[in-house]
Amino acid sequence: MTEPVVRTRRRWVTVVLAVVAVPFALLTASRLLGIDVDREVLAALALTPYAAVGVLVLAVVTLVLRRWWTGAVAGLLAVTLTVLVAPRLFAADQPQVSGQRLRILAANLYTGQADPTALVNLVRDNKVDVVSLVELTSREVAALGTAGMFALLPYRVLHPGPGNTGSGLASKYPLTELALSGASTAKEPSAQLTIGTANVEIVAAHPVAPTWSVPMWRSQFADLPKADSATLRIVAGDFNATLDTPELRKLLDSGYVDAADQRGDGLLPTWPDGLFPPPVTLDHVLADHRIAVTGFRVFDVPGSDHDAVYAELTLP
Repeated sequence: MTEPVVRTRRRWVTVVLAVVAVPFALLTASRLLGIDVDREVLAALALTPYAAVGVLVLAVVTLVLRRWWTGAVAGLLAVTLTVLVAPRLFAADQPQVSGQRLRILAANLYTGQADPTALVNLVRDNKVDVVSLVELTSREVAALGTAGMFALLPYRVLHPGPGNTGSGLASKYPLTELALSGASTAKEPSAQLTIGTANVEIVAAHPVAPTWSVPMWRSQFADLPKADSATLRIVAGDFNATLDTPELRKLLDSGYVDAADQRGDGLLPTWPDGLFPPPVTLDHVLADHRIAVTGFRVFDVPGSDHDAVYAELTLP
């Protein structure tokens, strides 16, 4: 092969590698700058952990092929995304508190199609104290009652609705209904839970999916209550957002911690129930940063397209 042909082929390989690096560079910039202008960008941000692995592979390939400048750029992107994502694999130090223990389960019922008996078994087996239920229908409320949910958790604030518009809270401890979130198509009920001498505010979160309407999703996300230094507050449910979404990071910055992230389980996916689209973490339990997160698990819920998330908390 002649030298000009070799040079041309090498040049094209370099161009191809550089073109492949461009989407990773755009995603990294969006993540660092908090850009989420449309549903395509939001979908890309949800795949940030996958991008961290992908750009690392690209960096290795480019360096093996001795494309030093392209390799250096890909390597920098890989390091940046790894620094953003890797901490979710490690447990964080927790506040030294010795108050009441509170076990929370958040479950998306997939328009009321989740298996009520399986859900009640999760509550019973894990000694759950309060459950956040989204996509709660009137038929599912009746089925949960028949399965024994409200014998285990007799106090409740339920706002069922058709399709994915209903939500509710059920608790072992007394609840007093509040109005902490704004107008939402999913109702997002909130309540003050009284456990011993402590009061904790609980919100069932379910902003509309950004694939349906980004402006509506952003507006409903903004309506979720920020952390409040005057009270303990917990927000649990399907946020339709990952830890790489600017809106969720802003909410965390107000004074919450993500239970999964605190236990080193921040990369456990919760949706969908399959391999396509690539599984991501949309369901969360956010707790006031003064609360210790002592346990976290993800559970399969037959009939739902989401896994349920469980957090064990210790109150100050």
